[in-house]
Amino acid sequence: DKVVYHISDAATQALAGLRYVRNQLDTEPSTQVTVVGHAMGVDFLMEDAKDKSGAAYAELVAALKSRGVKFEVCEITLKNRGLKKDQFIMEADFTPSGVVRITKLQHQGYAYLRP
Repeated sequence: DKVVYHISDAATQALAGLRYVRNQLDTEPSTQVTVVGHAMGVDFLMEDAKDKSGAAYAELVAALKSRGVKFEVCEITLKNRGLKKDQFIMEADFTPSGVVRITKLQHQGYAYLRP
């Protein structure tokens, strides 16, 4: 199984999406998972990002990365929001366009999920 999770709003989707990824891997450990963030959905991958309860996202992201999950940030979003790559945690990778990346992954057989 291959799954791409699309996060476009960190405030409402990130924590749920990360839980879905964890549950997916707990149930089906061989699943290949890529999480693509764009627009406000990149915020959970920024240094010192915290959820509504004040818990850091970095620990959960690092745990999922150690299980093979890929986290990708849209570079168009960086440009549009005036963000720099060094503002993101080391687990984050970058893709030129989040939407194009999702489309390519779907063509490679990835299921598309949006929390």
